[in-house]
Amino acid sequence: MKKLAFVLGILLSVNLAFASDAKQLEIGDKAVHTDVKMKDVSGAEMSLSDASKENGLLVMFSCNTCPFVMAWEDRFNEVKQWADDNEVGMIVLNSNYQKRDGADSFDEMKKKAKAEGYKFNYVVDKESKIANAFGGQTTPHVFLFNGDMKLAYKGAIDDNYKDAEGVSQAYLKDALMSLGNDNNVAITETKPVGCGIKRKVE
Repeated sequence: MKKLAFVLGILLSVNLAFASDAKQLEIGDKAVHTDVKMKDVSGAEMSLSDASKENGLLVMFSCNTCPFVMAWEDRFNEVKQWADDNEVGMIVLNSNYQKRDGADSFDEMKKKAKAEGYKFNYVVDKESKIANAFGGQTTPHVFLFNGDMKLAYKGAIDDNYKDAEGVSQAYLKDALMSLGNDNNVAITETKPVGCGIKRKVE
């Protein structure tokens, strides 16, 4: 366990350094490229606009093999339920362009979604278009937009990727509940934690 934590720490520091120069949407900015169609693991083509609901949209950057995703992903369907309960759409994007012929191929995405029982749309951000426009840094990295498609929260899912039972601050859940109740989001930004997106550089 200590060895795994050490490796994850090295991955995190290297990948965050790599992603630090990417342009980023700021709180209050409108979502962009909302009509770009992306291929879902179901075979359907869908856009961010297609996935949005009355109170907004949760966009999460993820992938198939990142150890941080693997540590958090048993909470992904619960996040989907929180989003549904608060009339917020949810879509998960794989932007790992550099690994598209390997671990993050469309076929591997389909296998992943089936194996983990994903209850949300998992789509291909084909040339990292959305990740680059949003400034998505890590897998996972969440961007939560309100009903006007303005950015209300970005960052981590919660404060403990290692242990769901040890979470003391459920940033994303709290933000979703705030949108559902038409309240301001108290914590609007946290530091993303994960592996750097293997993006296509523009």
